[in-house]
Amino acid sequence: MTNRTPVGRHRTLRRLGALIGLSAALGACTSGGGEVVTASVPADYRLRHPIAIQEADRSVVIFVGQARGGLSASQRADVMGLARIWVGEGTGAIVADVPFGTPNARAAASAFREVQAVLAAGGVPPRGIKSRHYHPDDPRTLPAIRLSYPRIAAVAGPCGRWPEDLGLSIMNRDYSENRPYHNFGCATQRNLAAMVDNPSDLVQPRSEIAAYTARRTVAFEKYRKGTSTTTIYPEAEKAKLSDTGK
Repeated sequence: MTNRTPVGRHRTLRRLGALIGLSAALGACTSGGGEVVTASVPADYRLRHPIAIQEADRSVVIFVGQARGGLSASQRADVMGLARIWVGEGTGAIVADVPFGTPNARAAASAFREVQAVLAAGGVPPRGIKSRHYHPDDPRTLPAIRLSYPRIAAVAGPCGRWPEDLGLSIMNRDYSENRPYHNFGCATQRNLAAMVDNPSDLVQPRSEIAAYTARRTVAFEKYRKGTSTTTIYPEAEKAKLSDTGK
């Protein structure tokens, strides 16, 4: 067995260190093939808070007292309006949650029979109405009849998220890079989604429909006679308060 001298040990350590450094350098040159993303949060509010098309529920709540067995005039109007809207946008049956085992259970059952009659008058077929009983968990809450059905709706959000401070800070990248803050544009997108009548309009244009023949005939007749085709509103002059600008 031979003993190595200190010089030999130092040479071995230097060679080992050189090999480790070379392998580290070669490893640094290799690429993992992954895409480097420098900005994970988009700057455009339409991309940060996109409007999505989903299936959501539309509902109407009908409160029924213990001594009332029918619907009021406003409640009948609400049920009739729900029926008319369901014909145009409903994607499933109307589900009626009727209270059971409550002080107003008998009145609610009588009111639900009137609800069925109003829905039928509004164009909802019998197979389009499904009822189920429920008992409220909170005894302080007045049990009510809940009518709901699924529909296609546009949604956006949720809003109100503030992950970083709006002021000047070394930790606030949006401020230092002059980018809009995270919640910017969320309320506008959410309001637009709530106001749109047909969610499919956000995806594709509607197909053309037939022209209004009666109005088109009147316009063509005026054009044939050489008169102005614009519509005259005599009441428009009555609403003016001043003649300034004439």
